[in-house]
Amino acid sequence: MSNPGVWKTWGGRVVDGKYTLRQWLGGSDHSAVFLTELPGQPSKAAIKLVANEGGDGDRQLARWRAAAQLSHPNLIRIFDGGRCQLDNTPLLYFLMEFAEEDLSQILPHRPLVPGEATDMLPPLLDALKYVHGKGFVHGRIKPSNVLAVGNQLKLSADQLAPSTELSSVRRRRDAYDAPETAAGIVSPAGDVWSIGVTLVAALTQTVSFAEEGSPKDPDPPGSVPEPFRGIARECLHLDPKRRCAISEIQARLHSVGRSVPATVSTVSPPSATGKRRSLAVGALAIALLAALIFFFSRGKTGTNAKTPEVPTSSAPAVGPPPKPKAATSDTNIPRKRSSGSQGGVVHQVIPDVSRNSRNTIRGTIKVTVRAEVDASGKVTSAKLKTPGPSRYFAGLALKSAERWEFSPAQAEEQTAATTWLIQFRFRRGGTEASAERVSR
Repeated sequence: MSNPGVWKTWGGRVVDGKYTLRQWLGGSDHSAVFLTELPGQPSKAAIKLVANEGGDGDRQLARWRAAAQLSHPNLIRIFDGGRCQLDNTPLLYFLMEFAEEDLSQILPHRPLVPGEATDMLPPLLDALKYVHGKGFVHGRIKPSNVLAVGNQLKLSADQLAPSTELSSVRRRRDAYDAPETAAGIVSPAGDVWSIGVTLVAALTQTVSFAEEGSPKDPDPPGSVPEPFRGIARECLHLDPKRRCAISEIQARLHSVGRSVPATVSTVSPPSATGKRRSLAVGALAIALLAALIFFFSRGKTGTNAKTPEVPTSSAPAVGPPPKPKAATSDTNIPRKRSSGSQGGVVHQVIPDVSRNSRNTIRGTIKVTVRAEVDASGKVTSAKLKTPGPSRYFAGLALKSAERWEFSPAQAEEQTAATTWLIQFRFRRGGTEASAERVSR
């Protein structure tokens, strides 16, 4: 299991008579991860193969089976686990949700901005609080275990262990592990330490401040803004009993007490069927994370705090001065020809792209959304027709298109449902949008 070249040759093999190893996703000195599918389902899954060494297989399988019983929207699901053998190598395996990206793939390119950290922490804390409440500890919170699954941020689950269990590996693997793990002690307080290191690493791209060697509590870099520096300091006491509780971290993130700019915590304006809710509500926490997760899916973009509404039907919303009819220059969008009233745009919503994200754009990113509009002019459904190269920008376009409004179209003196193609063009200098009615 120490040669990735050997692991890759296992592609196409079947594990336990059920799971075909598809694309090789990565590995370590004792494990390999492949893409696979759930039997009888088209959905993707990830299968991790672990070297069965040291006679600890039964305990590890028991952990996975226990973790598979847990259910939380911000915790990776474990579907199955067992033993197998490939090329006479005894292995353990477990099947879990497939994650498109993880935080460790972002940090080599840039740190998170405070608004992204504000969005990242609530789901991680919610998942961790749930895990601790069920009598488990995580034991390995770090950027590579902060995962993006669709539009949700999730914490890995494969290393969960009962909080009463001593680790069989008496060593501190890196700065993300609490100092007491060197003595085989795993506890909820150790997870709090890991949250503190992960938070600072996400904002500064370094963990050197938390390396071993100092008899004093680690001091996060002064460049870490509040409230994050204060949170990290309370997480990083060498004495586990002095570390803060998860509820204290959540309290420090409350909008009344935080000192990050107000714009990073502004919730997108609600749709006609929605309401504002607090960050403590799980569904809205997921919505707030949408921009961050689309970033995870691409690895080099940023997050947005809100989506402005532009009550006009023709002017570009952001960036350079309007260009005469530039929005209708795309010849690949079919046009509806009719003797009746075509209808038109009466309200458009243009995505607000942060400067950091805009700086990643090369040329023009085009995203086209197909919108179904009812007789009253409201968008009833929207889906991506041409998503473009970025899931992040595609997600912004889709959410904005859902809130466009059109004037009712006339068909034989009666209002009729219509179909529109809305194209968004993202450039460094601004964002433009146009809409064309098409045949249903």
